[in-house]
Amino acid sequence: MAEPAPAKRTSRWRFLSEIGPGIIAGAADDDPSSVATYSSAGAALGTSLLWTALITWPLMAAVQFMCARIGMVTGRGLAGAFHHKLPRPLIAVAACALFLANTINVGADLSGMADAGAMFTGFNSRYLVFIFGIAIAFATIQFRYQQIATILKWLALVLFAYVITALMVAPDWKSVLHDTFVPSLPRSHQAWSMLVAILGTTISPYLFFWQASQEVEEKKAAGRRMLARRQGRTRRELEVREIDVGVGTFFSNLVMYFIILTTALTLHRHGIINIETSKDAAEALRPLAGKFAAALFAFGVLGVGFLAIPTLTGSAAYAFAETFGWHQGLDARFKSARAFYAVVIISTLVGIGLDFAKVNPVRALFWTAVINGLLAPFLLLAVLLVSTDRKLMKGQPSSPIAIACVGLTTLLMFGAAIGMFIF
Repeated sequence: MAEPAPAKRTSRWRFLSEIGPGIIAGAADDDPSSVATYSSAGAALGTSLLWTALITWPLMAAVQFMCARIGMVTGRGLAGAFHHKLPRPLIAVAACALFLANTINVGADLSGMADAGAMFTGFNSRYLVFIFGIAIAFATIQFRYQQIATILKWLALVLFAYVITALMVAPDWKSVLHDTFVPSLPRSHQAWSMLVAILGTTISPYLFFWQASQEVEEKKAAGRRMLARRQGRTRRELEVREIDVGVGTFFSNLVMYFIILTTALTLHRHGIINIETSKDAAEALRPLAGKFAAALFAFGVLGVGFLAIPTLTGSAAYAFAETFGWHQGLDARFKSARAFYAVVIISTLVGIGLDFAKVNPVRALFWTAVINGLLAPFLLLAVLLVSTDRKLMKGQPSSPIAIACVGLTTLLMFGAAIGMFIF
């Protein structure tokens, strides 16, 4: 009677070893610049936008799983799959836009990490920007994909710092749940702009490319280095990834929810409504929620920065490599993939340079939002074209429900892009 137990344990460990790409992508979405956006939303508007975390979860999950499915079934990254539907010059323009937005984001994230590090160590944040940037770039180049993926999976645990911080401020759950499940439409230009910013930072173009490329890397790491061996997936493999993506995006939005909640119940309640960076949020929390809560908040910023920056530089590198046919992959040695790693290095160095040039991080993030807001809906159209092509998808196209969800997300992102110009 006790015989099946080892088999069950083996099956459980096999399942746990197969998940990861969805969790990593979901956690990377809560980078320091996203933390600043969510903090600004809570400080400026209180709990009125808590419902956005609930609404955007299924949309984000549908998009990320569709990108994962493309990588798993075609055996190619997103830009590689686009070659069958779009002209190369158009894909190159998208890759350049992605690189520009990601690099600005890297600079903003390094700034947020350095500010958080300075809170703990007392070191000059300028030095920390350089140290963090070089260390992350070196690790991205030196470590192989499986090593990087394992580190990033464990780093995802730092996101719970935000959940703990929120619980420490003792919310009035009756009022909070009302604002969570009863959406209130924005009534001001500021509220509409904040809604656009939240949508743009939650459904981010760099995660589309990263998710698909991770699937390719997973199969390369398993020995399927030839394209023909990577194509097509079993139903079980797709189901495992769907769960993986669902869990990753759920925790991403859960963290978003608790960041808005924390800043709403502390900063907004005490009239502190202008938060421009994650450092501002952590510093403002100190007298209101205590030193430990502020330290947890800052620790979360530091951890997600280490998680998000490799996905930002890596996704741009994958996009360029697939567009121009370079040898690529985080499992490749530097000598055999110089152009691929050059994108990682250049993106990091320019990001560091933006901080030393004293570029306003809030202004920089505004332009990142503009670029991503314009790029995302067009990328989603391309994703839909690929995922519905039965021949390209080896007879495993996306389901009608997934297509409907991503179609709705595309319309919302077009609305967000229009909204940026209006507001």
